[in-house]
Amino acid sequence: MAEEEIVELYELHYSDLKLLSSGSGSGSSSTQELERLETIKKNIMEALGPKGPGLLSICGLTNASILRPNLLPLARKLALLNPDHRKRIFKEHNLGSDVSLKNPDRNVSSFAMQLRYEQGLESTQSNVSSRVGGLTDSDQDHVDVDKTRQLPDYEYKNLGNTFKELGFCMMELGVCLARICDRAIGGQELEQSLLESRTAKGRLIHYHSTLDNITLKEAGRKRGFSKKLDNHRRDREHCMKSEQVQTEHANMDTNCHEVGFRGIHSNLWQQWHYDYGVFTVLTDPLFFLSSYLPENKQEEQYALSCDQECPSPSGHTYLQIFDPNKNRVRMVKSSPESFIIQVGESADILSKGKLRATLHCVRRPAKFKNLSRETFVMFLQPAWNKTFSISDYPLDNCNLAGQCSGVPDAENHLVEQDSKLTEEIHKIIPPLSLRLKDGMTFAEFSLETTKQYYGGGGLQSNK
Repeated sequence: MAEEEIVELYELHYSDLKLLSSGSGSGSSSTQELERLETIKKNIMEALGPKGPGLLSICGLTNASILRPNLLPLARKLALLNPDHRKRIFKEHNLGSDVSLKNPDRNVSSFAMQLRYEQGLESTQSNVSSRVGGLTDSDQDHVDVDKTRQLPDYEYKNLGNTFKELGFCMMELGVCLARICDRAIGGQELEQSLLESRTAKGRLIHYHSTLDNITLKEAGRKRGFSKKLDNHRRDREHCMKSEQVQTEHANMDTNCHEVGFRGIHSNLWQQWHYDYGVFTVLTDPLFFLSSYLPENKQEEQYALSCDQECPSPSGHTYLQIFDPNKNRVRMVKSSPESFIIQVGESADILSKGKLRATLHCVRRPAKFKNLSRETFVMFLQPAWNKTFSISDYPLDNCNLAGQCSGVPDAENHLVEQDSKLTEEIHKIIPPLSLRLKDGMTFAEFSLETTKQYYGGGGLQSNK
Protein backbone atom coordinates (compact mmCIF):
# COMPACT_ATOMS: atom_id res chain seq x y z
CA MET A 1 0.00 0.00 0.00
CA ALA A 2 1.21 3.51 -0.86
CA GLU A 3 2.54 5.75 1.87
CA GLU A 4 -0.17 8.07 3.13
CA GLU A 5 0.02 11.56 1.66
CA ILE A 6 -0.69 14.39 4.10
CA VAL A 7 -2.00 17.82 3.16
CA GLU A 8 -1.19 20.52 5.68
CA LEU A 9 -3.77 23.25 5.24
CA TYR A 10 -3.04 26.88 4.57
CA GLU A 11 -3.57 28.54 7.96
CA LEU A 12 -5.24 31.95 8.18
CA HIS A 13 -5.13 33.89 11.43
CA TYR A 14 -8.47 35.17 12.69
CA SER A 15 -7.15 38.74 12.96
CA ASP A 16 -6.19 38.71 9.26
CA LEU A 17 -9.58 37.21 8.34
CA LYS A 18 -11.32 40.09 10.10
CA LEU A 19 -8.98 42.67 8.61
CA LEU A 20 -9.44 41.44 5.05
CA SER A 21 -13.20 41.05 5.36
CA SER A 22 -13.65 44.54 6.83
CA GLY A 23 -11.50 46.23 4.19
CA SER A 24 -10.05 48.50 6.87
CA GLY A 25 -6.49 47.55 5.96
CA SER A 26 -6.64 49.22 2.53
CA GLY A 27 -6.78 52.83 3.74
CA SER A 28 -3.95 54.10 5.90
CA SER A 29 -1.87 50.91 5.85
CA SER A 30 1.74 50.95 4.76
CA THR A 31 2.83 49.56 1.42
CA GLN A 32 4.39 46.60 3.21
CA GLU A 33 1.13 45.81 5.04
CA LEU A 34 -0.91 46.12 1.85
CA GLU A 35 1.43 43.69 0.10
CA ARG A 36 1.14 41.28 3.03
CA LEU A 37 -2.67 41.37 2.90
CA GLU A 38 -2.65 40.95 -0.87
CA THR A 39 -0.45 37.86 -0.48
CA ILE A 40 -2.84 36.42 2.12
CA LYS A 41 -5.82 36.99 -0.18
CA LYS A 42 -3.97 35.28 -3.03
CA ASN A 43 -3.15 32.31 -0.76
CA ILE A 44 -6.80 32.03 0.27
CA MET A 45 -8.01 31.88 -3.32
CA GLU A 46 -5.29 29.37 -4.25
CA ALA A 47 -6.25 27.12 -1.33
CA LEU A 48 -9.96 27.23 -2.18
CA GLY A 49 -9.60 27.36 -5.96
CA PRO A 50 -9.34 24.69 -8.69
CA LYS A 51 -5.63 24.03 -8.08
CA GLY A 52 -5.87 23.87 -4.29
CA PRO A 53 -7.31 21.32 -1.84
CA GLY A 54 -10.61 23.21 -1.52
CA LEU A 55 -10.22 23.93 2.19
CA LEU A 56 -8.15 25.95 4.66
CA SER A 57 -7.87 26.42 8.41
CA ILE A 58 -8.35 29.42 10.68
CA CYS A 59 -6.47 29.84 13.94
CA GLY A 60 -6.24 32.44 16.69
CA LEU A 61 -9.78 32.42 18.09
CA THR A 62 -9.57 33.03 21.81
CA ASN A 63 -12.97 31.52 22.62
CA ALA A 64 -12.10 28.22 20.91
CA SER A 65 -9.93 27.08 23.79
CA ILE A 66 -12.98 27.29 26.08
CA LEU A 67 -15.92 26.36 23.87
CA ARG A 68 -14.49 23.41 21.89
CA PRO A 69 -13.37 21.18 24.82
CA ASN A 70 -16.61 21.94 26.68
CA LEU A 71 -18.90 20.96 23.80
CA LEU A 72 -17.24 18.14 21.87
CA PRO A 73 -17.03 15.53 24.68
CA LEU A 74 -20.81 15.81 25.08
CA ALA A 75 -21.29 14.24 21.62
CA ARG A 76 -20.21 10.83 22.88
CA LYS A 77 -22.15 11.15 26.13
CA LEU A 78 -25.34 11.97 24.22
CA ALA A 79 -24.77 9.10 21.77
CA LEU A 80 -24.54 6.54 24.59
CA LEU A 81 -27.27 8.06 26.75
CA ASN A 82 -30.49 6.24 27.60
CA PRO A 83 -33.00 7.23 24.86
CA ASP A 84 -35.59 8.57 27.32
CA HIS A 85 -32.94 10.60 29.12
CA ARG A 86 -31.64 11.90 25.79
CA LYS A 87 -35.13 13.03 24.76
CA ARG A 88 -35.36 15.08 27.93
CA ILE A 89 -32.00 16.72 27.17
CA PHE A 90 -33.10 17.39 23.59
CA LYS A 91 -36.26 19.12 24.77
CA GLU A 92 -34.47 21.23 27.34
CA HIS A 93 -31.81 22.49 24.90
CA ASN A 94 -33.88 22.58 21.68
CA LEU A 95 -31.81 19.88 19.99
CA GLY A 96 -32.79 17.17 17.53
CA SER A 97 -31.12 14.51 15.42
CA ASP A 98 -31.03 14.16 11.64
CA VAL A 99 -29.90 10.51 11.75
CA SER A 100 -31.64 7.49 13.23
CA LEU A 101 -30.46 6.80 16.77
CA LYS A 102 -32.24 3.44 17.01
CA ASN A 103 -29.67 1.36 15.13
CA PRO A 104 -26.92 0.21 17.57
CA ASP A 105 -24.63 -0.55 14.62
CA ARG A 106 -24.64 3.04 13.38
CA ASN A 107 -21.28 4.65 12.61
CA VAL A 108 -22.36 8.17 13.49
CA SER A 109 -24.62 9.95 15.98
CA SER A 110 -25.52 13.53 15.14
CA PHE A 111 -27.25 16.21 17.24
CA ALA A 112 -28.53 19.21 15.35
CA MET A 113 -29.90 22.71 15.79
CA GLN A 114 -30.76 25.53 13.38
CA LEU A 115 -29.08 28.85 14.21
CA ARG A 116 -30.10 32.28 12.91
CA TYR A 117 -27.56 34.75 11.55
CA GLU A 118 -29.20 37.73 13.22
CA GLN A 119 -28.86 36.05 16.62
CA GLY A 120 -25.22 35.30 15.83
CA LEU A 121 -24.47 38.96 15.12
CA GLU A 122 -26.00 39.98 18.44
CA SER A 123 -24.05 37.25 20.24
CA THR A 124 -20.64 38.09 18.79
CA GLN A 125 -21.15 41.79 19.43
CA SER A 126 -22.14 41.36 23.06
CA ASN A 127 -19.50 38.68 23.93
CA VAL A 128 -21.94 36.68 26.02
CA SER A 129 -19.58 33.72 26.33
CA SER A 130 -18.20 34.77 29.69
CA ARG A 131 -20.40 32.26 31.54
CA VAL A 132 -19.90 29.38 29.12
CA GLY A 133 -18.09 26.43 30.65
CA GLY A 134 -19.22 26.58 34.26
CA LEU A 135 -20.05 28.75 37.25
CA THR A 136 -18.56 32.20 37.79
CA ASP A 137 -16.57 33.09 40.89
CA SER A 138 -19.57 34.88 42.38
CA ASP A 139 -21.71 31.79 41.82
CA GLN A 140 -19.17 29.66 43.66
CA ASP A 141 -19.39 31.97 46.67
CA HIS A 142 -23.04 31.01 47.13
CA VAL A 143 -23.18 27.43 45.88
CA ASP A 144 -21.53 24.24 47.04
CA VAL A 145 -19.88 23.27 43.74
CA ASP A 146 -19.47 19.59 44.60
CA LYS A 147 -23.17 19.26 45.44
CA THR A 148 -24.16 21.20 42.32
CA ARG A 149 -22.20 18.85 40.11
CA GLN A 150 -24.15 15.93 41.54
CA LEU A 151 -27.44 17.40 40.36
CA PRO A 152 -29.18 15.54 37.48
CA ASP A 153 -27.97 16.65 34.04
CA TYR A 154 -25.37 19.02 35.50
CA GLU A 155 -22.85 18.11 32.78
CA TYR A 156 -25.40 19.17 30.14
CA LYS A 157 -26.15 22.46 31.94
CA ASN A 158 -24.48 24.62 29.27
CA LEU A 159 -25.05 22.32 26.28
CA GLY A 160 -27.47 24.57 24.40
CA ASN A 161 -25.62 27.80 25.14
CA THR A 162 -22.21 26.37 24.23
CA PHE A 163 -23.64 24.87 21.03
CA LYS A 164 -25.02 28.26 20.01
CA GLU A 165 -21.98 30.28 21.02
CA LEU A 166 -19.52 28.09 19.14
CA GLY A 167 -21.94 27.86 16.21
CA PHE A 168 -22.28 31.64 15.95
CA CYS A 169 -18.51 32.00 16.04
CA MET A 170 -18.15 29.52 13.15
CA MET A 171 -20.93 31.21 11.17
CA GLU A 172 -19.03 34.49 11.44
CA LEU A 173 -15.93 32.78 10.03
CA GLY A 174 -17.91 31.58 7.02
CA VAL A 175 -19.49 34.97 6.32
CA CYS A 176 -16.13 36.76 6.59
CA LEU A 177 -14.50 34.27 4.23
CA ALA A 178 -17.39 34.59 1.77
CA ARG A 179 -16.91 38.38 1.74
CA ILE A 180 -13.19 38.00 1.03
CA CYS A 181 -13.86 35.55 -1.81
CA ASP A 182 -16.54 37.83 -3.25
CA ARG A 183 -14.08 40.72 -3.44
CA ALA A 184 -11.51 38.52 -5.15
CA ILE A 185 -14.06 37.15 -7.63
CA GLY A 186 -16.17 40.29 -8.05
CA GLY A 187 -19.69 40.84 -6.69
CA GLN A 188 -21.42 39.79 -3.47
CA GLU A 189 -22.94 36.47 -4.50
CA LEU A 190 -21.50 34.24 -1.79
CA GLU A 191 -22.08 36.48 1.23
CA GLN A 192 -25.57 37.48 0.15
CA SER A 193 -26.55 33.87 -0.48
CA LEU A 194 -25.63 33.04 3.12
CA LEU A 195 -27.35 36.00 4.74
CA GLU A 196 -30.50 35.53 2.64
CA SER A 197 -30.83 31.98 3.97
CA ARG A 198 -31.11 33.46 7.50
CA THR A 199 -30.17 30.17 9.15
CA ALA A 200 -27.38 27.59 9.26
CA LYS A 201 -27.45 24.05 10.63
CA GLY A 202 -25.10 23.04 13.42
CA ARG A 203 -24.31 19.39 14.04
CA LEU A 204 -22.49 17.94 17.04
CA ILE A 205 -21.16 14.61 15.74
CA HIS A 206 -19.89 11.49 17.45
CA TYR A 207 -18.08 8.91 15.29
CA HIS A 208 -18.52 5.59 17.07
CA SER A 209 -15.80 3.23 18.15
CA THR A 210 -16.46 -0.50 17.89
CA LEU A 211 -16.76 -0.60 21.66
CA ASP A 212 -19.40 2.14 21.60
CA ASN A 213 -21.56 -0.15 19.47
CA ILE A 214 -21.06 -2.99 21.97
CA THR A 215 -22.34 -0.69 24.71
CA LEU A 216 -25.39 0.31 22.67
CA LYS A 217 -26.25 -3.28 21.87
CA GLU A 218 -25.91 -4.32 25.49
CA ALA A 219 -28.04 -1.40 26.67
CA GLY A 220 -30.67 -2.24 24.07
CA ARG A 221 -30.68 -5.87 25.15
CA LYS A 222 -31.26 -4.89 28.77
CA ARG A 223 -34.07 -2.48 27.87
CA GLY A 224 -35.68 -5.10 25.67
CA PHE A 225 -35.49 -7.69 28.47
CA SER A 226 -37.13 -5.29 30.94
CA LYS A 227 -39.96 -4.47 28.55
CA LYS A 228 -40.60 -8.14 27.89
CA LEU A 229 -41.01 -8.78 31.61
CA ASP A 230 -43.57 -5.99 31.89
CA ASN A 231 -45.47 -7.26 28.89
CA HIS A 232 -45.40 -10.80 30.28
CA ARG A 233 -47.10 -9.68 33.48
CA ARG A 234 -49.85 -7.86 31.56
CA ASP A 235 -50.47 -10.17 28.67
CA ARG A 236 -48.37 -13.22 27.77
CA GLU A 237 -49.95 -13.64 24.37
CA HIS A 238 -49.34 -10.03 23.43
CA CYS A 239 -45.74 -10.40 24.56
CA MET A 240 -45.18 -13.39 22.25
CA LYS A 241 -46.59 -11.52 19.25
CA SER A 242 -44.53 -8.44 20.09
CA GLU A 243 -41.36 -10.51 20.38
CA GLN A 244 -41.99 -12.03 16.97
CA VAL A 245 -42.41 -8.59 15.37
CA GLN A 246 -39.27 -7.32 17.08
CA THR A 247 -37.30 -10.28 15.74
CA GLU A 248 -38.51 -9.61 12.20
CA HIS A 249 -37.57 -5.94 12.49
CA ALA A 250 -34.15 -6.84 13.87
CA ASN A 251 -33.53 -9.09 10.87
CA MET A 252 -34.62 -6.28 8.54
CA ASP A 253 -32.30 -3.81 10.29
CA THR A 254 -29.41 -6.26 9.96
CA ASN A 255 -30.05 -6.69 6.25
CA CYS A 256 -30.29 -2.94 5.72
CA HIS A 257 -27.04 -2.40 7.56
CA GLU A 258 -25.23 -4.91 5.39
CA VAL A 259 -26.38 -3.33 2.14
CA GLY A 260 -23.88 -0.65 1.15
CA PHE A 261 -20.17 -0.18 0.65
CA ARG A 262 -17.72 -3.00 1.04
CA GLY A 263 -14.08 -3.63 0.37
CA ILE A 264 -12.38 -0.40 -0.53
CA HIS A 265 -15.02 1.73 1.25
CA SER A 266 -15.62 -0.44 4.31
CA ASN A 267 -13.10 1.31 6.58
CA LEU A 268 -14.88 4.67 6.57
CA TRP A 269 -16.81 6.42 9.31
CA GLN A 270 -18.39 8.60 6.63
CA GLN A 271 -18.56 7.77 2.95
CA TRP A 272 -17.21 9.83 0.06
CA HIS A 273 -19.38 12.84 -0.83
CA TYR A 274 -19.52 16.54 -1.60
CA ASP A 275 -21.27 18.94 0.75
CA TYR A 276 -23.81 20.82 -1.33
CA GLY A 277 -23.92 24.09 0.63
CA VAL A 278 -21.61 27.10 0.34
CA PHE A 279 -19.11 26.46 3.16
CA THR A 280 -18.77 23.77 5.80
CA VAL A 281 -17.02 24.97 8.95
CA LEU A 282 -15.57 22.27 11.23
CA THR A 283 -13.71 22.20 14.51
CA ASP A 284 -10.46 20.31 14.69
CA PRO A 285 -11.67 16.95 16.09
CA LEU A 286 -11.22 15.49 19.55
CA PHE A 287 -10.43 11.78 20.04
CA PHE A 288 -11.33 9.52 22.95
CA LEU A 289 -10.02 6.10 23.89
CA SER A 290 -12.53 3.94 25.74
CA SER A 291 -12.02 0.78 27.77
CA TYR A 292 -14.65 -1.73 28.81
CA LEU A 293 -14.71 -4.33 31.54
CA PRO A 294 -17.04 -7.36 31.71
CA GLU A 295 -19.74 -7.14 34.37
CA ASN A 296 -20.47 -10.84 34.15
CA LYS A 297 -18.06 -13.07 32.25
CA GLN A 298 -20.61 -15.86 31.83
CA GLU A 299 -23.20 -13.57 30.23
CA GLU A 300 -20.54 -11.50 28.43
CA GLN A 301 -22.08 -8.20 29.50
CA TYR A 302 -19.98 -5.13 29.05
CA ALA A 303 -19.95 -1.80 30.82
CA LEU A 304 -18.03 1.37 30.17
CA SER A 305 -15.20 1.64 32.69
CA CYS A 306 -13.43 4.78 31.54
CA ASP A 307 -12.78 7.04 28.62
CA GLN A 308 -10.07 9.62 28.15
CA GLU A 309 -9.17 12.24 25.62
CA CYS A 310 -6.12 11.40 23.55
CA PRO A 311 -4.19 12.91 20.66
CA SER A 312 -4.83 11.66 17.16
CA PRO A 313 -2.91 8.34 16.80
CA SER A 314 -1.58 9.41 13.42
CA GLY A 315 -1.33 13.15 14.07
CA HIS A 316 -3.98 14.06 11.52
CA THR A 317 -7.77 14.57 11.50
CA TYR A 318 -8.85 11.38 9.65
CA LEU A 319 -10.65 13.71 7.23
CA GLN A 320 -9.64 12.57 3.74
CA ILE A 321 -9.98 14.56 0.54
CA PHE A 322 -9.66 13.54 -3.08
CA ASP A 323 -7.26 15.71 -5.06
CA PRO A 324 -8.44 15.70 -8.70
CA ASN A 325 -5.27 17.45 -9.84
CA LYS A 326 -3.17 14.46 -8.79
CA ASN A 327 -5.81 11.74 -8.75
CA ARG A 328 -4.72 11.06 -5.20
CA VAL A 329 -6.38 10.67 -1.81
CA ARG A 330 -4.83 12.92 0.82
CA MET A 331 -5.23 13.05 4.60
CA VAL A 332 -5.95 16.44 6.15
CA LYS A 333 -3.77 17.72 8.97
CA SER A 334 -4.64 20.85 10.95
CA SER A 335 -3.37 22.51 14.11
CA PRO A 336 -5.18 21.88 17.42
CA GLU A 337 -8.06 24.24 18.20
CA SER A 338 -8.16 25.53 14.61
CA PHE A 339 -11.26 25.59 12.43
CA ILE A 340 -11.42 23.99 8.99
CA ILE A 341 -13.50 25.60 6.24
CA GLN A 342 -14.18 23.56 3.12
CA VAL A 343 -15.92 24.54 -0.09
CA GLY A 344 -19.35 23.13 -0.94
CA GLU A 345 -20.91 22.67 -4.35
CA SER A 346 -23.07 25.80 -4.07
CA ALA A 347 -19.94 27.94 -3.70
CA ASP A 348 -18.42 26.11 -6.67
CA ILE A 349 -21.50 26.92 -8.77
CA LEU A 350 -21.99 30.53 -7.59
CA SER A 351 -18.30 31.35 -8.14
CA LYS A 352 -18.42 29.89 -11.66
CA GLY A 353 -15.75 27.37 -10.76
CA LYS A 354 -13.33 29.86 -9.18
CA LEU A 355 -13.82 27.93 -5.91
CA ARG A 356 -13.70 24.13 -6.01
CA ALA A 357 -15.96 21.87 -3.97
CA THR A 358 -14.12 19.37 -1.77
CA LEU A 359 -14.76 15.66 -2.30
CA HIS A 360 -14.14 14.10 1.10
CA CYS A 361 -14.79 11.30 3.58
CA VAL A 362 -13.87 10.43 7.17
CA ARG A 363 -11.65 7.38 7.57
CA ARG A 364 -11.88 4.98 10.50
CA PRO A 365 -8.48 4.00 11.97
CA ALA A 366 -8.18 0.24 11.50
CA LYS A 367 -5.90 -0.47 14.47
CA PHE A 368 -7.81 1.55 17.08
CA LYS A 369 -11.22 -0.06 17.50
CA ASN A 370 -11.76 1.70 20.82
CA LEU A 371 -11.10 5.16 19.35
CA SER A 372 -14.00 7.56 18.83
CA ARG A 373 -13.95 10.93 17.08
CA GLU A 374 -15.88 14.05 18.10
CA THR A 375 -16.42 17.18 16.05
CA PHE A 376 -18.78 20.12 15.64
CA VAL A 377 -19.84 21.30 12.18
CA MET A 378 -21.75 24.28 10.79
CA PHE A 379 -23.31 23.88 7.35
CA LEU A 380 -23.68 27.27 5.65
CA GLN A 381 -25.98 27.15 2.65
CA PRO A 382 -27.97 29.46 0.35
CA ALA A 383 -31.65 30.24 0.79
CA TRP A 384 -33.86 27.42 -0.46
CA ASN A 385 -35.25 29.64 -3.25
CA LYS A 386 -31.79 30.69 -4.49
CA THR A 387 -31.65 30.07 -8.26
CA PHE A 388 -28.56 28.57 -9.88
CA SER A 389 -27.32 29.40 -13.36
CA ILE A 390 -24.75 27.22 -15.09
CA SER A 391 -24.76 28.96 -18.46
CA ASP A 392 -21.23 30.30 -17.88
CA TYR A 393 -20.01 27.51 -15.60
CA PRO A 394 -16.76 25.97 -17.00
CA LEU A 395 -17.60 22.78 -18.85
CA ASP A 396 -14.21 21.22 -18.10
CA ASN A 397 -14.76 21.43 -14.33
CA CYS A 398 -13.98 18.07 -12.71
CA ASN A 399 -17.07 18.07 -10.50
CA LEU A 400 -19.40 18.78 -13.42
CA ALA A 401 -18.24 15.77 -15.40
CA GLY A 402 -17.57 13.60 -12.38
CA GLN A 403 -14.06 12.69 -13.44
CA CYS A 404 -10.56 14.10 -14.02
CA SER A 405 -7.72 12.92 -16.14
CA GLY A 406 -5.25 13.58 -13.35
CA VAL A 407 -1.49 14.11 -13.58
CA PRO A 408 1.37 11.76 -12.76
CA ASP A 409 2.86 11.91 -9.30
CA ALA A 410 6.45 12.85 -8.50
CA GLU A 411 7.70 9.47 -9.73
CA ASN A 412 5.80 9.87 -13.03
CA HIS A 413 3.24 7.19 -12.32
CA LEU A 414 -0.03 6.78 -10.47
CA VAL A 415 0.11 4.44 -7.49
CA GLU A 416 -1.96 1.37 -8.26
CA GLN A 417 -3.90 1.52 -4.99
CA ASP A 418 -4.82 5.18 -5.50
CA SER A 419 -5.77 4.52 -9.12
CA LYS A 420 -8.15 1.78 -8.04
CA LEU A 421 -9.64 3.98 -5.33
CA THR A 422 -10.08 6.82 -7.84
CA GLU A 423 -12.10 4.53 -10.11
CA GLU A 424 -14.27 3.38 -7.21
CA ILE A 425 -14.94 6.94 -6.03
CA HIS A 426 -16.04 8.06 -9.48
CA LYS A 427 -18.41 5.11 -9.68
CA ILE A 428 -20.30 6.13 -6.54
CA ILE A 429 -20.29 9.93 -6.83
CA PRO A 430 -23.06 11.19 -9.15
CA PRO A 431 -21.55 13.96 -11.32
CA LEU A 432 -22.88 17.48 -10.95
CA SER A 433 -24.18 17.45 -14.53
CA LEU A 434 -26.73 14.77 -13.53
CA ARG A 435 -27.89 16.64 -10.42
CA LEU A 436 -27.94 20.27 -11.53
CA LYS A 437 -29.98 21.86 -14.30
CA ASP A 438 -29.93 25.50 -15.30
CA GLY A 439 -32.52 27.51 -13.35
CA MET A 440 -32.80 25.01 -10.50
CA THR A 441 -33.37 26.41 -7.02
CA PHE A 442 -31.10 25.33 -4.19
CA ALA A 443 -34.03 23.37 -2.73
CA GLU A 444 -34.44 21.43 -5.99
CA PHE A 445 -30.70 20.88 -6.30
CA SER A 446 -30.31 19.62 -2.72
CA LEU A 447 -33.32 17.32 -3.13
CA GLU A 448 -31.94 15.83 -6.35
CA THR A 449 -28.47 15.49 -4.85
CA THR A 450 -29.78 13.69 -1.76
CA LYS A 451 -31.95 11.46 -3.93
CA GLN A 452 -29.05 10.40 -6.15
CA TYR A 453 -26.64 9.84 -3.26
CA TYR A 454 -29.09 7.66 -1.35
CA GLY A 455 -30.42 6.04 -4.51
CA GLY A 456 -26.87 5.14 -5.49
CA GLY A 457 -26.42 2.65 -2.64
CA GLY A 458 -26.56 4.79 0.46
CA LEU A 459 -23.50 6.97 -0.07
CA GLN A 460 -24.42 9.43 2.66
CA SER A 461 -26.07 6.98 4.99
CA ASN A 462 -23.19 7.45 7.44
CA LYS A 463 -23.58 11.21 7.62
